[in-house]
Amino acid sequence: MISFETDEYNIDEDFKELAIQAINKSLDYLDFEYKADITLTTTTNSVIQEINNEHRGLDKATDVLSFPMIDWPYPCDYKFLDESLIYHKNPDTDDVLLGDIVLSMEKVISQANEYQHSIRREFTFLIVHSMLHLMGYDHITENEELEMIQLQKNILLMIKYE
Repeated sequence: MISFETDEYNIDEDFKELAIQAINKSLDYLDFEYKADITLTTTTNSVIQEINNEHRGLDKATDVLSFPMIDWPYPCDYKFLDESLIYHKNPDTDDVLLGDIVLSMEKVISQANEYQHSIRREFTFLIVHSMLHLMGYDHITENEELEMIQLQKNILLMIKYE
């Protein structure tokens, strides 16, 4: 189940379909065999700045924040998930609670202009990036960053965002 929430910045049905595609292709690529529960919130720079400050102590706007519900021992550790599934399911739907994505649409637009590609491409990229975080990936070390970059490229190739 993918839930959409807006906080001062609505996205149209076309962008919702694109978000669903990005989320589903990410899960497919990572061989996630469960039904997933994910919330995507679109917002403004000022709101994401407040959230970033509250949760990360960084008083600045960012493009996307990821709030994983699973503390993966390592990325996509499905054996761990199988063994602890009861703790990670939505009791109403039985979907696995993967987490929340908060996306600044203002940053999406400004970064698309900065990187000279489409708004749809930037929107898709940030959702894929955040999905990898929800699945336990990070980019703290150089090796982790290189792995995430490659995964992002591979997943983006599966998505029709233009």
